[in-house]
Formats: sequence, C-alpha cells, structure tokens
Amino acid sequence: MEHSQPSNAAPLVDAHAHVWSADLPYAPTAWTRLDYAFPVEDWLALLDRAGIAYGVIAAASLFGTNNSYTLEVLKAHKRLRGTVIVDSTIAAEELRTMRDVGVVGVRLQLFAQALPDLAGAWRPLFHRLRDLGMHVHLNIEGGRLPEALPLLAASGVDLVVDHFGWCDARLDPGGHGMAALIRHGQAGALRVKLSSGFRFDDPQTPIDNAARLLRELGPDRLFWGSDAPFVGDEAEMDYDRAVALFAEWVPDAAARRTIGESAYAFYFC
Repeated sequence: MEHSQPSNAAPLVDAHAHVWSADLPYAPTAWTRLDYAFPVEDWLALLDRAGIAYGVIAAASLFGTNNSYTLEVLKAHKRLRGTVIVDSTIAAEELRTMRDVGVVGVRLQLFAQALPDLAGAWRPLFHRLRDLGMHVHLNIEGGRLPEALPLLAASGVDLVVDHFGWCDARLDPGGHGMAALIRHGQAGALRVKLSSGFRFDDPQTPIDNAARLLRELGPDRLFWGSDAPFVGDEAEMDYDRAVALFAEWVPDAAARRTIGESAYAFYFC
C-alpha cells in the first residue's frame, strides 16, 4: 500500500461527500433543489486545506441515475473514487466500465422509500457487483436495518452502511438497527460510515454510537466521511467542523489512523 499520511494526522480519506455541477439536471423526484452548485474543485480545495489525501463521492439521490458528472470527475482525478445510483437491470459490462474509471459501488437510497425486492428483482445486480469486486452503499433508517441487511448479506456482496446506520432514538427505537449492524459487521462483509452525525437530534448520539462500533467491530470496519457540502445544514456546518467532529467521535488518534487506512484499503487498493 503506497500513500502519504499527512503530517498533521488529518483523516486519510473523506469517504462521503457529494459533488455536482451547475448544469446537472435534478431528478423529477428530487426532495429539494438547491440554489448553488458544489463542483469537485471546491471539494478538492477543502481536502487540500485539511491535508486529506483521498476522497469518495457518494451518489446523491437528487440527480437520480444521471451519473455523468461523477464519471467525468473520476476520470480526471485519480485521488477520488465514487458510488453511483443505477437501475437494477444495469448490465455487468456497463458496471465494469464504470469500475474501470473509479466507481466502487452502487448506492441504494432507501431512506423514506419502500423496500424494493432485494431478494428477487434486485438480487442479480448484487451478484454482478459481488463478482466485480464492488459494493452496495446503503442509506436507510436504523429501524429498518434488521429487515434489509439479511436480504443484502445473503447475496454475498460487500456492504457499506451510511451515517452510523441512522441509529438514534427517533429512527432506531429500541436499538434493533444498531444490534443488526453489529451482528452483520461481526459476521463479515459490512462496514459503517461515521458520517452525518451532526444531523442527529442529540450530539451525544454519534459519540456513543462511535464508541460502541469501535468496541464491537473495531476501527478496521469503520470509515469517516464529512458529508460535505452539508445539504440542509449549510448554515450550521463547515468542513473544519466536520473534521473536528471526527476527533470528538473517535478521540484515540491510533483508531482514527486505522479508520483512514481501512478506508484507503477498501476504496483504493
């Protein structure tokens, strides 16, 4: 593994950010339409200022299956990887072409959405991803993880779950989602992103969740992401604060280094 660790011990990888150009059309089902763009140059400037070497673009539901800008960016910037949103019928050859320019997985945006037929119509896609060495990037409420995770895990595909699994008192009452995260993480191919914790109602929640995930899964099963540009929370969040929150969630510097190394190995090796 060859890479440079920034001397200021900044996170090695920002594993979750969204980028888009001013001319990228919104999907008809977009939950919001923003009055600004966040082109990759803006994010790269933030990465460089923070001393972060690598980044991963998270596909945004606002643009549906239009992955044109992400693909353009990945072709131009080898320090980046990305996920995309696709139809379940996408061919293996198209996925392979995307993989070859830096796409590492497919994002399933199931938050506030009905669960699709994960065991039926979508299963062939998961098999294609598995065979190509790609992963499913899952965004869903914590309380629904016990239903979704077994269906996805049965396909043998690697899983990366967003935003602490959205496990808090509101979205994961009873803590069953967190228990499912831990159970599947201990069993095999599941990682969890420590990201978007600023969106939880109680700021203690991501601290507690990170401590439990570190204890039960270890830092090698965790990634960190900024969630830049903080859509919906732009007035309260900035990039410096996002980086600082990582140290609040994971106070141990050695654990933070391992989280960065793990993200690098997963996304770039």
